[in-house]
Amino acid sequence: MSESFSGRTVVVTGASRGIGLGVAEAFATTGADLVLIADDAAVVERATELGARGLVADIADAAALDAAFAGVERVDVLINNAGFERMTPIADPDPAVEATFRRIVEINVIGTQLVTRRALPRMGEGGAIVNTASIWGRVAEPLFGAYVASKHAIIGLTKTWAKELGPRGIRVNAVCPGWVRTEAAMRSLSLMAERCGCPEEKLLEAIVGAQALPGLMEPADVAAIYLWLASPAAANVTGQSVSVDRGEVPW
Repeated sequence: MSESFSGRTVVVTGASRGIGLGVAEAFATTGADLVLIADDAAVVERATELGARGLVADIADAAALDAAFAGVERVDVLINNAGFERMTPIADPDPAVEATFRRIVEINVIGTQLVTRRALPRMGEGGAIVNTASIWGRVAEPLFGAYVASKHAIIGLTKTWAKELGPRGIRVNAVCPGWVRTEAAMRSLSLMAERCGCPEEKLLEAIVGAQALPGLMEPADVAAIYLWLASPAAANVTGQSVSVDRGEVPW
């Protein structure tokens, strides 16, 4: 995209790696004033490389977010990308499953809400919010109940906030990525392969084979849709969840 975001402040959460970093790198080419937030110190280094501000905060921690946003005067675009993905098998008696389930919801749902509440007082008419959902927010995947539920919730929040914030001239949309080569996705692939007793490469081959277009996406492959949804080119688009999955889940 050739869209310029010069003079506009773009906040990206979960921006130290994966899709968040890919989206941040794309916005960095547009002249945006970038603010990157993540729960690990690597975000500061990534931000420095991109000429951005890097803030360390757990998005499920309200006090940490208050401190992070204290130095952010305005927000024109908010990319709610931070997320947590783990298995939470419903029949697994391990108490750790319950703790993991709670943590996924805290980050993916409550954290997204906390970030958005802090960005809104700094956002005026023409603002845009783009949430990272997932194709698993449209369908189901065994053993990933908490993650699937959280991404269904993100799509629901996207629709609700679009109606709430429309009168203020703020648009809210979501991106539903398919399989992207990220640390989280490859970890899930490994766990899924272990559960089914098959080689990772064979499982990945089957996953990619279910797509209309072959190949595994990289973070940069999904970044353009975030820029478009945040731009004036999408001025009439709100409340939508856009799949970028190479045709894996046709709609």
